[in-house]
Order: sequence, then C-alpha cells, then structure tokens
Amino acid sequence: MKENNLFENNLLSLQDNMLNFALSLTTDREAAKDLLQETTLRVLDNKEKYYENVNFKGWVFTIMHNIFVNNYRKIVRSQTIIDRTENLYHLNLPQDSGFDTPDGAYTIKEINKAINSFTDEYKVPFSMHVSGYKYQEIAQHLGLPIGTVKSRIFFARKRLQEMLKDFRHYAE
Repeated sequence: MKENNLFENNLLSLQDNMLNFALSLTTDREAAKDLLQETTLRVLDNKEKYYENVNFKGWVFTIMHNIFVNNYRKIVRSQTIIDRTENLYHLNLPQDSGFDTPDGAYTIKEINKAINSFTDEYKVPFSMHVSGYKYQEIAQHLGLPIGTVKSRIFFARKRLQEMLKDFRHYAE
C-alpha cells in the first residue's frame, strides 16, 4: 500500500514537468493535455513494470515520448494513400500540397531563409535530420558525439520555431 502511494505521489509531482515536455513535443496546449492524460494512464497501467532502481522521471518521459511518436506515426499512416488501382490512377491525380499557393510558397521561402541563417554547426545536422538521417548517421558523418548532434538539432528546432512563430498562427 505504501509503495503504491509513493508511486502515485511521484507521478503527481511530475505532472507540471510532464505538461511542459508534452508542450515541447506537440506545440499545442490541448494536444499536450491529451498526451499528458494518456501518459498518466499508461504509467498507472504499467506500474508493475517499473523497477525501483530505474530513474522514475526518465521512465515516465520515455513512455510519453513513445506515445507521441506512435500517435504521430498512426496519423501519417492514416494519411498515406495506397493506390491499388491497376493503372495507378490515384497517383496520377494532381495533389494539392499547399505549396503552389502564394502563401505556401512564401512560407517555404521563409522557412528556408530561416534555416540558412543558422551557422553550419546547427544548419548541417538539422538539415540532415530533416532529410531523414538518423542521429547516429549524422554523428558518424560529422565526426561528432551523438549527444552533440541531438543537442544541435534540438536548439536549431527551437530557434526555428521561435523565428517562425508568427507563421504558425497565420496558418491556423
């Protein structure tokens, strides 16, 4: 009984930190609250899998990150069109990317301008990451520790979000 209370108290004491982390992942308050709630439920459902000698905060944040990634992948999969027609009719239809509009082209131009304003130490790892390279691949290519690569990508992303915060509100 005492162990259950300690577990739940630890979880309750992390709620503010968890919300901040969820906000950094989602950049949307309502989505962050949903992620916080889902993570809290998942942690409570899996408390028997927690071992005392494991960093509790790290364990909880890993669960939150995994939920976020899985939800993101689920959204991407649901938006992916698989053309099973014999002549690939659906793939040949014009697709509206939103970039052909003046607003879309302007936004892409501004995003590229913002990224190009970074110094190479941030621009190169960030561009490689956006292009699909994994952290380990970037670290090997640039001859840097993986932690340095992750840090530079993180700071580049934060800087880009700050530079383009007005565009996010405009697009909504």
